[in-house]
Order: sequence, then C-alpha cells, then structure tokens
Amino acid sequence: MKLLLSVLGLALACHLVHATLSKSDAKKEKKSLLEKTQHADRPVQERALVRTDIRAEDVVLEHRSYCSAQARERHFDGAVLGYVTPWNSHGYDIAKTFGNKFTHVSPVWLQLKRRGREMFEVTGLHDVDQGWMRAVRKNAKGLRIVPRLLFEDWTFDDFKSVSDSEDEVEELTKTMVQVAKTQHLDGFVVEVWSQLLSQKQAGLVHMLTHIAEALHQARLLAILVIPPSVTPGYIQMLKEHRPQLTWDSQAAEHVFEYKKSRGGRHVVFYPTLKSVQVRLDLARELGVGISIWELGQGLDYFYDLL
Repeated sequence: MKLLLSVLGLALACHLVHATLSKSDAKKEKKSLLEKTQHADRPVQERALVRTDIRAEDVVLEHRSYCSAQARERHFDGAVLGYVTPWNSHGYDIAKTFGNKFTHVSPVWLQLKRRGREMFEVTGLHDVDQGWMRAVRKNAKGLRIVPRLLFEDWTFDDFKSVSDSEDEVEELTKTMVQVAKTQHLDGFVVEVWSQLLSQKQAGLVHMLTHIAEALHQARLLAILVIPPSVTPGYIQMLKEHRPQLTWDSQAAEHVFEYKKSRGGRHVVFYPTLKSVQVRLDLARELGVGISIWELGQGLDYFYDLL
C-alpha cells in the first residue's frame, strides 16, 4: 500500500539572512522598472531566460510573460502538486490557466477537529468552491483535487487517545470519507507530522496508516507532506532595491544583498527560472514528483518550465 506521494518541495518564496551595518543607507528615488503585460509567443526556455547570469531588471520585465500557447503543455512528467490558499486569489487563476501542468491541486481549506471521544468535525467547508473545482477539472482532465486537511488544535493527548484506539481511528476515517464524498473531493493532503515533531511518531504512523487504508478503500487519495516555511515579496524586492543577482553554485540559487537605513544588511536567496529548473532536473533524476507552495505566490513565467 502506498501512503506517501514522493515529492520534492519547491517553496516559491525568498529566504532572507540578516546582518548589521554601522552606517545608514539613504534611500534614492529611482524610475519605475518596465514590466511586460502581454503573454509571450515562446516559452522561457526558447527565450534564453533560464540561465545563471541574470539581472533584476530582466526578472521584473519578464515575470508575467509566460507562453499562453503552451499553457496546457507539460514538460515535467512526474507528479506535480500545487497548493492554493484562500488569501491568494491569483493561485485560483493559476490552477485554471495551468491546470494541465499539475496532477494534484491542494486548496488550503479544511481543518479536522476532535470534539471529544470518537467525535470529529471537519471545519472550513464554507471555503470549498464547487464552481472553481468544476472549472479546473473541465480545463484539466484527470487532475485530482485534494484539499489540505490540517489537524487543528490537537493536543498530544488527543493524538495519543486516537492512535491507541481502533474505535477512535474508525470514527476519524468515517468523518474524512464522508466529507470527501459529499464535497466531491479526490482525497486529502494530510498535515499533521510537523505538529508533533519527534513525539509519538510510532503511534502517529499507525494512525496515518489506518487513515490511508480507509481512504484508499473508498477510492480516495491520502497524501502526507511536510510544508516549508515561506516569505513572500518577490518582485517588489527587485523593484525597490535593484540588486545585482549572483549565482550560488552550492545552493543552486541566485542570491543578492541589499541595505536598509535602519535594518542593516540583508542577504536574500531568490528563486529564479534557473533555480527552479535545477530542482525539476533533480526531481527527474530521483524519479519523484514535486510540490509547490503556493500557486500564485511565485512568478507566472515559472510555469513555462512545468
């Protein structure tokens, strides 16, 4: 039985490292950088944009200019799971536009709560958008919609009680299957591992195995992932600071530095077409899929690579 979907996570966000300077840096007024608003007739691979020697101005100029003619074509053969969050409406549009490039989409909608012994409730159902799901499925045949299910407000004792009781686990899985069926879902992305860290892992594995078995028996998917931490703010950083991007071959990412008058010096590892391509190549080499947190947070022309 297969419990886990093997994924290589692509957290489409910037990673910052902070340092302190003794001198302040006065802000200078700068002209606005140009941004293309029209789609491109060729993908980024054919426009020589996937390279290590890039400029901030070029990223700002091209980041919205994906190839609409190939928006439905796949370049990565492995599984691709993309998260969509209610607080980022652009992600909903990305899923509809590039749906064929994904095998699974996971809206961050649902929470699983324990209300007492053998009593469970799935909340967040008001966020479930049936119209959007129909539109995504219409544009991408075979795409599976598997909302994230967060084990919310569970204590260590809650996990222990459920994992030690077959009756508790049975009621838990019944609740999950019922919600999936009534809401026309294809399964769940279960987020639970990071809440317990290293505690009671044996019992947690036992519980998750039962959940997976019950979902699979109902012809539903069970996906277990550990989400990364992220920091948004891609293009605005480049517009404001216009830094010089350099390629860090060890991290396989672009990096730049900028200064603030009161915040000291900041070092940013910045995701680019090249860094995303390197990770896609690694996923191919390892024979695994990828997960993306989150759709709409990165740059639109990234999707030319998928």
